[in-house]
Amino acid sequence: MRPQGASGPQQAQPAAQAAGGPGPTSIPTTRELAWGAAVASGTASPGTKPADGKPTGGKPTGGEPAGGKPAGGKPTGPQPAQALGSPSQAPAAPKQAPGGPQPPSGPQAPGGPQPPSGPQPVGAAAPADAALSALPAQAPGAPAWQGAQGGQGAQGAQRKTGRLAAWFASAPKWLPVVLILEGLIMYVLALKVPPGPLRGVDPNDIDGLGLISALPASAFAALLIMIVSFFVTVAQSTDRKFLLLFQIAAITFALHGAGALVATEPRFPTAYIHAGFVEFIGRTGETAISIDARMGWPGFFALFAFVTKAAGISDMTPILMWIPLVSNLLYLLPFVLILRQVVATTRARWFAALLFVLVQWIGQDYFSPQGFTFALYLAFVAILLRWFGRVEPRTKPIPPKGLRRLLAKLDAMTPGELANTGTYRADKLLMLLMLIVLVVAATASHQITPFMMLGVLTAFLIFKRTKLTWALPFFLGLVVLAWISYQTVGFWASQIDTIFGGLGRFLENLRSNTGDRIEGSDPTHAMVLQARLGILVVILSLAAAGLFRRLRRGVFDRAALILLCVPVLALGLQNYGGEIGLRIYMFALPGSCLLAAYAFFPNLPADSADVREETIPMRKRNVRFNPELTRKISVVLAACFAVLFATSFLVARYGNEKFERVTTGEVAAMRYVYAHDKPSAKVLYLVPKVGQEVTPTLPWGERDVDRVNFTTQALVHKDPTKIADVVATMKEQPRNSYLVVSRGQVSYLQLNEGFPEGWGEKFRAALDASPDLKRVLSNEDAALYTWKKFVKGTEIPDPQPYKGAGEPTSPWTPLGVGALAVTWVALFGYEVIRLNGPNRAVKARRRLLWLAIPAFVVAIAVIIERFIHIASVTA
Repeated sequence: MRPQGASGPQQAQPAAQAAGGPGPTSIPTTRELAWGAAVASGTASPGTKPADGKPTGGKPTGGEPAGGKPAGGKPTGPQPAQALGSPSQAPAAPKQAPGGPQPPSGPQAPGGPQPPSGPQPVGAAAPADAALSALPAQAPGAPAWQGAQGGQGAQGAQRKTGRLAAWFASAPKWLPVVLILEGLIMYVLALKVPPGPLRGVDPNDIDGLGLISALPASAFAALLIMIVSFFVTVAQSTDRKFLLLFQIAAITFALHGAGALVATEPRFPTAYIHAGFVEFIGRTGETAISIDARMGWPGFFALFAFVTKAAGISDMTPILMWIPLVSNLLYLLPFVLILRQVVATTRARWFAALLFVLVQWIGQDYFSPQGFTFALYLAFVAILLRWFGRVEPRTKPIPPKGLRRLLAKLDAMTPGELANTGTYRADKLLMLLMLIVLVVAATASHQITPFMMLGVLTAFLIFKRTKLTWALPFFLGLVVLAWISYQTVGFWASQIDTIFGGLGRFLENLRSNTGDRIEGSDPTHAMVLQARLGILVVILSLAAAGLFRRLRRGVFDRAALILLCVPVLALGLQNYGGEIGLRIYMFALPGSCLLAAYAFFPNLPADSADVREETIPMRKRNVRFNPELTRKISVVLAACFAVLFATSFLVARYGNEKFERVTTGEVAAMRYVYAHDKPSAKVLYLVPKVGQEVTPTLPWGERDVDRVNFTTQALVHKDPTKIADVVATMKEQPRNSYLVVSRGQVSYLQLNEGFPEGWGEKFRAALDASPDLKRVLSNEDAALYTWKKFVKGTEIPDPQPYKGAGEPTSPWTPLGVGALAVTWVALFGYEVIRLNGPNRAVKARRRLLWLAIPAFVVAIAVIIERFIHIASVTA
């Protein structure tokens, strides 16, 4: 026999048997069945066993008799706890004399058999007894096992109902996990399976709207499920960091990995020329700014040349394919660290991280120095806030009136950043070295990123948000100027007007990045460009609303405002080939996303472990709604905007997919050229107007960038039969020159220059019919043509040498190099000593300043002299 555990805190244990009573029996339902069988067979009398399983001799062990009143005195034992889910506590047997008959514990049918009255052990479970006592009366003459079966069925149904209720009650824990996994799997299958109803992507369906026009409905449903999963989690009262981070990573995979999921070759043509730079540096061990100006900033290319050569990687296709997704996942790490340094609720922080993924449509995350240095920029900002952040309350009195009063009131508000406390000096020294390394790496890799870093650092110093001193920006600024002056002479020597011609022209640079990109576009494709501007307007409007709502709560977010505004100043430098607006948007994203999240969740976190507890506006008379209701509305509105941004992202990010995607046929055409580029080759690409060099929309320069020339343009017209200009240009070229007609070029001309539908096929037919051209390769996506007849004895020319006679210099250069070294040593020493505190080694720091200032002046003077002298020599 195995007794069943009691429902209360007491454990089941056998009771002393009364005189003449039978031994213990089994669990309640089995006991009822056995007792009914014994009565029917005559082996047991009707008064030997109670129905409720309680002992009848002596005092009861707990509870009350049937009917709720004691039958022979008060009960002496403690009452057992009522079981979870049972309707009532099981009644106990009344007090009776030993061996006497026991009345039934529940209603019985007239003439029905009576239960036995002998003593039984204490061990029957209270929920089971309660269920048995609640059974309806048996019909006259009905066997006892029917009543037992009815009680067993009611008990089973009750248990199932309880389990179901508990399962639904725990849904907030497991439902987000199920949803995110379901959405992720569903999304991958929707894009990877062969095209069919509600599934698969057919590249031929891509039109002027881009990839979104070919996505199946199941992909949108999967994306919606993942976003819902995120908000189900973020609306909970606990901060589930790892789950939220996984959900954002999954959404990042869905949005930024869509191109890789549907492509057969790495997308975006410019990535191939960057791979060619890596191949060249790995093959020759040197750079050549004469081949391409980007070689003047070779840090990124040299890094990957070292990595690929050390790892034995010869094919960079997988790297080019997945680097956009990997880059965006890497961006999240420093950005989350930035979010940890702001005074905000959990919902605001995680929603800002989601916005950062949803509005990052800029497309600079491909294999490029810009994508690499943007990660360095985020890490730079994160280190500034985490290890060198400064938050000090205002102690000065507020002026009585004027602009100074307004600025003082802003200064006296609650800081929007967390104070940096408990950092060891060794950690600060290590992070200071890391800041310098990040700026040097960005300076050697990209033209714009180091200026963004310097701008943020300077603004943090002006607005008192860093503990560093002014020695560091002068140190880092000199690094940037020295690199440009001494390492990129081949780039700026003959382009002084191009470099500085856009200074101060804010409106002209703005127009070249907005209106000029919309005019002349296909009407459908113009919607893509308008969607990008729409995202910009909405995110900036939300950022303004978030800043206003935080100010109403007495919070001034200086760091977020700095991160938003500093990149805009780059608009006054130059148009950067018409792309400075895109770079400004990219660098302003951290600040704009954080402020935009405050538009929905502006409150400060309360001093409570429960994240639902948040502060309300300081002026409580303005609170018109229940804060709990407004928080729910905020979550719903944030979810709606997230869905809107996700849909717009697919339009803005992949709107150029018709000409930015690269096909297998185009890659095969370029590799044919590389196989026949000894000793050199030339490739002509199509343009609607001959002039300033533009980037070819084909996978160019993947290898042999020192042998294959891509600088010659071939003029084409909207009439595909007019090929006279193309033939004349081909006639002027040397042997081993190829005219390439590719799907990407044709799509670009149709979407951006108004060329008619079917132009590509008719143009290729006209070239095939030309008696002067010979087709050497043709497939569905590309065709190569060369000149059919050359003069006998004509040789293929040698490639242009990339090694020149040496770069020009100035007579004051040695002095400038010495002044640079002295300045860097003095400023670095000053900053290291200052880490110990503002009052440490004051005299030593003063001596270092007296050494650094004249050396800095000399270094700057030599840099200016080099610009003037070298520009005049090369003019």
